[in-house]
Amino acid sequence: MRILVVSLLYPLPTNVARGTFVADQVQAFTRYGHDVRVVNPLPRMLKYQEARRSTLTGAAKAPKKFEHGGVEVFAPRYTALPEHPWPALTARSIRKQGRRVTAWLGDWKPDVIVCHTIWPVAEVAKMLAKQYGVPWTAVVHGYDFDVGLYHDTLAKMTLSLANDADRLVVVSKRLEDIALQSGIDAEKVAVIPCHCAVEDEWLRPVKPWNGRWRKDRIDLLFPADPRRPEKNHLLALQTGELLEERGWIVGMTTLKIQPRSIVWDRMLVADLTLVTSKRESGPLVARESIACGTPVVSVNVGDVATYLPEQCVVASYDAAALADACEAVLKERWNEAFTLPHLFSESAFLEHWNQLLESLVA
Repeated sequence: MRILVVSLLYPLPTNVARGTFVADQVQAFTRYGHDVRVVNPLPRMLKYQEARRSTLTGAAKAPKKFEHGGVEVFAPRYTALPEHPWPALTARSIRKQGRRVTAWLGDWKPDVIVCHTIWPVAEVAKMLAKQYGVPWTAVVHGYDFDVGLYHDTLAKMTLSLANDADRLVVVSKRLEDIALQSGIDAEKVAVIPCHCAVEDEWLRPVKPWNGRWRKDRIDLLFPADPRRPEKNHLLALQTGELLEERGWIVGMTTLKIQPRSIVWDRMLVADLTLVTSKRESGPLVARESIACGTPVVSVNVGDVATYLPEQCVVASYDAAALADACEAVLKERWNEAFTLPHLFSESAFLEHWNQLLESLVA
């Protein structure tokens, strides 16, 4: 099947950590045998503006055409203003890029279009689907529903685009609930979580901690860029400070712009992964940490409560409760093998996606 993937986020030559969850899907599709092309619209911006968000790093000077993982990527430019005070301007600008996309594709015609995130890239996905006469599906990872549906200027357009898609894929049951509460047709909505793409070289059973209680050093991994406010780095620091007051020697590592192999290496050597985010779709890093053999302590965000043991999940954003959970997890011997549910495997992921795509083109 020929699949055109349109995504707001995708790895760039100078920022391979960007949009890895979309790249994972593209690689899974290609391994299965699908013919995939990727369109990654980027905002027009100057180099200094990349400091606004870590996901913008590398966007200012990114080439219009490049390859990632053997897949061709086209990155046309559109005009957008911070906080989208005039979303119609952005929508019009990104729709204009449709002609450049069709010129880039040439004789290659997609059978289906998969659009990751709704605003604003669904505008061009919708237009291309109409032009080629093919179905399209929107994929919501979190922001569109957690922020977009409540945004003063984006809410109406986000909901309209979500309703316009032939199918709407959400990555968690929580997001499905939001979709249904927003009035989106239940028959259109499907839940397909992102799969855990950790390669065999890094796979380990969850390891117990061995050391002197409240005397030895523990290495905590904060699996995000501290510059992103929604990741709540301050709470992680407060948790580490409380653990030090109890006698632990705490080291904390953060993840910024690193290749996946380095991320997984850091998960291997950490004693504990600490998730304190205010909003998440997964988070995917929690699953990757478990796959690498490192236990996770997390606030109750995303879908962590559906697969992590009870002692690993904290209901409140409270540093003391997180510190208690860290110590409880360090005490755990993990004698019984703890693995991720099959739902997060690549085989289950492909099975659900292939069924959905086949139903669209039937």
